[in-house]
Formats: sequence, structure tokens, C-alpha cells
Amino acid sequence: MVEEIRLHGTGGQGVVAAGELIAIAASLEGKFCRAFPMYGSARRGAPVVAFAQIGPESEATRSMIYNPGYLIVLDPELPAIMDVARGLREGGVIMHNTSKTPEESLKLFRVRPSKIGVVDASEIAMRVIGRPIPNTVMLGLFVRTTGLLRLESVEKAIMKRFSGEVAKRNIEAARIGHDSAEIRVLG
Repeated sequence: MVEEIRLHGTGGQGVVAAGELIAIAASLEGKFCRAFPMYGSARRGAPVVAFAQIGPESEATRSMIYNPGYLIVLDPELPAIMDVARGLREGGVIMHNTSKTPEESLKLFRVRPSKIGVVDASEIAMRVIGRPIPNTVMLGLFVRTTGLLRLESVEKAIMKRFSGEVAKRNIEAARIGHDSAEIRVLG
């Protein structure tokens, strides 16, 4: 079975890079993964959606993911503006960049997931990276919430994509995102 992940955010938050890092990390674990973006005008602040699939290559597609099992929301405000959780599978999992508690965050979504994970990725990114790019923090949350990838694989993926101090800060951000996650299982 292919695990399908949909990522929502706005331009400049590293949505596309997050999808690519998921794919790199999965491949480092010997898993097949495909990641691809969908966005309109490429400008900072515009809505961006990216997709990732982990599973058998024979079951993977290149179409948009309409019914994801996993939803990663990088922009804290998006759930209040648009229905980013549309199509989330029954038993799906939501990961949200927010300073809210899981219970407060859940009220913003129009679905009831089986699990929700939150972390204030924007604050962590500003503190650790020095820029409001929450993608690697959210990957730490993704690892902790889903168990689909290992944190070490995400760290290696970051090292493949970035170098030097940038890689070091993003690895630290992913670790803090992982360790700071608040997760609620809703059943």
C-alpha cells in the first residue's frame, strides 16, 4: 500500500523542499518514494501544495493526492482560510505548525483525524535557522507523529540537500521539532 502525504503551505515556507526531503529520506531507508509540487504563480506568500508517496513503485502515481492518509500544514493560518483537510482518509493523521494545543488546532479542521500532532515550527525556525522557514521542523514532527521515517534518515536527507551551517541548523530544527511535538491520539 502506498502511504500518501499532502503538504500545504505558502511560498517561502519550504513546502516543496519538505516533500523532496521526505522522498530522499525514504529512499535512504530503501523505500520507493515520489514527491512533486503543485503551485500557481511562484511567489512568496502564494498557496503551495506538494505531494509525497511512500510505498511500492508499482502502486505510485503522478496524480494529485485527493485522499491523503497524512496531512502536513506548514502555514498556521491556512486551516482558518481554506479546507486543507478536504479528502483526508478516515483514520488520517494531521500535522500542524501552530502555537495552539492539539485540541485547539483540531477545531480549525473540518475532519476528525485519528491523530493530530502540533509544534510551533515557525517559532523554532526563527530561533534556530534565523528565518521563518518551518519545513525541517515539520519533518521532525512528521517523523514523531507517523513513524513512517526515522529521524536519522531525515537528517541524512537534509545533509544531501544542504551543506555547512545551513544543514547543521536545519538538522537541529528537525530534532527540536521532533522532541517538541505534542501529539494526541483521537481513536
